[in-house]
Amino acid sequence: MELDTRCVTSEPASPMSSPGEEKMEVASELSGSDSQSRDSGFFERGIKTMLSIRKSKRSLNKGRGKEDTGTWNAKRLLRTLRSYEENKPTTCNGMEKVGELCESIEAKPLSVMEINELIQKRQLLEAFASIKLMEDETISEWDSEKYSDNPQEFVRKSKDVDLLYNSMTKAIQSIVEGTLEDPTLQHTMLTSMVTLIAREEAAHPNIDNAAHPGSDLLGRPRKWREQWKEAINKSARKRVLKAPMPSREEATSWLDLHLHFLQKHLREDLLKIKSSVKKCYPEEYQVCDTYVEAFHNAIASHLQELSQGPLDFHELYILLHWVANTYHSEHFLGHPELKPEVKTENLSLLLTPTDWDKLKNDYIASAKGKIKSCFGNILRLEVKEKWEKEVHSEEEENLYHASLSFDIQTIFAQHVKSSRDISRSLETKMLESCMAELLEFIPRFEQEFMEWSSAQDSPIFVPYLVAYINSFHDLVSGLEKAFQVNTEQLQKILSALTRNFTNIFLTKLRTKAQPLLKKVLTKKWILATERPDLLVSEVSQFSEHLRHMREPLGQDLLHEVHKYVVKEYVTQVIKPRWKMNRETRQKVSRKMSLEAATIHNVLIDQGSDADWLLPAIDHIANIIGEEKKDKIKAYVKELCQDYPDIRKEHILAILALRGLGRTRRAAIFRQVRPAQESSESGDGCRLFAEIDVPVIISCF
Repeated sequence: MELDTRCVTSEPASPMSSPGEEKMEVASELSGSDSQSRDSGFFERGIKTMLSIRKSKRSLNKGRGKEDTGTWNAKRLLRTLRSYEENKPTTCNGMEKVGELCESIEAKPLSVMEINELIQKRQLLEAFASIKLMEDETISEWDSEKYSDNPQEFVRKSKDVDLLYNSMTKAIQSIVEGTLEDPTLQHTMLTSMVTLIAREEAAHPNIDNAAHPGSDLLGRPRKWREQWKEAINKSARKRVLKAPMPSREEATSWLDLHLHFLQKHLREDLLKIKSSVKKCYPEEYQVCDTYVEAFHNAIASHLQELSQGPLDFHELYILLHWVANTYHSEHFLGHPELKPEVKTENLSLLLTPTDWDKLKNDYIASAKGKIKSCFGNILRLEVKEKWEKEVHSEEEENLYHASLSFDIQTIFAQHVKSSRDISRSLETKMLESCMAELLEFIPRFEQEFMEWSSAQDSPIFVPYLVAYINSFHDLVSGLEKAFQVNTEQLQKILSALTRNFTNIFLTKLRTKAQPLLKKVLTKKWILATERPDLLVSEVSQFSEHLRHMREPLGQDLLHEVHKYVVKEYVTQVIKPRWKMNRETRQKVSRKMSLEAATIHNVLIDQGSDADWLLPAIDHIANIIGEEKKDKIKAYVKELCQDYPDIRKEHILAILALRGLGRTRRAAIFRQVRPAQESSESGDGCRLFAEIDVPVIISCF
């Protein structure tokens, strides 16, 4: 906007002015200067002075008519200010006496162009005195009705005054915004600016923000202290945005670098404010607090913008960690050199609760994909580096060992600990996410292992099966100890996995042992093997690995193996066969007793504690080899007592194996029935309940 140059002719021209200088444009970005303290008495004196001036104007206008009272009134105001400043002995915040800083400036009637030149040269106090003189003269002339015939002239002069004040405002803003930009701080300019603000407040007391009746451009408070604060806010925003920020293409750690530069540069700014800038202001300005709040708001706005952009898992963590830990730490606002001037306890939240929650939720959502990927890597390494290459399982303290538990707990530790450093609520959410992904991973791992085991007969299958069961057992206790997590659901899944692994183990065992078990007896009741321990040789190779399983899991599984061998042996024995003569029965009985002892001894030596399984084969062997009917009944009673789950069909099949006819079998069963019925209510171990009852051929 151009200043009206006609005002030059209405004021005394400067001898240095040239005709070409009479037109000018006030559009430059001005810089300004320094500060001074003052107290409430100064404001009160200024208010009273202004009121007395206004009252004097009206009374003098009546007595003097057209006399130019504007200059007289302005000089009277300046004399009042000078008198106050010369007699005030106070000092402010280590500054020199206000009287020395606020030395009065003799107002001179200057043109608009000359005043603007003073503003450009940062001679702000002199420029203000001249603007105020021009403003008072204009008001006085209005009161004397000088512009009754030419109201446009009054409008022009009012606009000139307003434009000059606006230029002063820009100068103040420029000074403040340049305070931190300039490496060499100009203390006198800042103290001069503070003095200027104090004089303006005294000259324009804020009484209902009332302007001069003739124009809303004259006599109103300019609120330069508010402009000063806004300039600090603008400066802070510029400083925050000035921090270097490389692109993703330039550096994968771009956000980490940006936040590092941000805290480094702004910490340097705050140190400068504390050591240099603060000295230039009265205590009432609370300079450090004002700058800290401005930087805080600027950073908050900047981080809010960053959080709205596309951030990956690592970038979300960096942002969360910086807000939660770095911002208030000694690396930034809590730096020892900034104390005690820089206070952070009264600052608002750096991010609003909504933005903070969104950032945490985004982090958790991103973490889920990251955790799933980590579990996927574990499975891929097991398949590619161990199963396919048939790398033998490691042993640790005589137990088969897999790194599975350690790897999973490492994933938990990394994600949960980093979340705990940010907030407890985020730690809880992260732990829940880790557990959810683990509960999905275990069935996936089980399926892959079962598919691999069924696809090939590998010698490392049983050792790895044992190692994984050991590892998952360690996993439960490790998670409970390290993270105090509820593992109830995990234990259910792992129990199912252990059962499934046991079934796989027994299926493999059945594949190896069943061909031999079916050849326990030939069609003519001649043993298929000359060495009875050959029947359990395959079983031994499997069960030997169970020594390396953590207790009680190993013993439980060995117990299942022991029961499985006895159950399969009995199943094969009681199948219907050709009738035996006495000599064959005696031979079969002895061989069965010998093989029962062999099976029992081998598995007991390997760690089985299933002593209750030993009598099963012996009882059947005794029944087959016994000639006396009463002793046969006694052996049947013992069998019923030792194995309460035996049924009528089992008893009749065993008696048929002895070669007894249907009538004799029925009679013996009737005689032993009370013992069999009483045994049904017992709590003995179950064996025969899992044995299918054969069809008895009537020709027996």
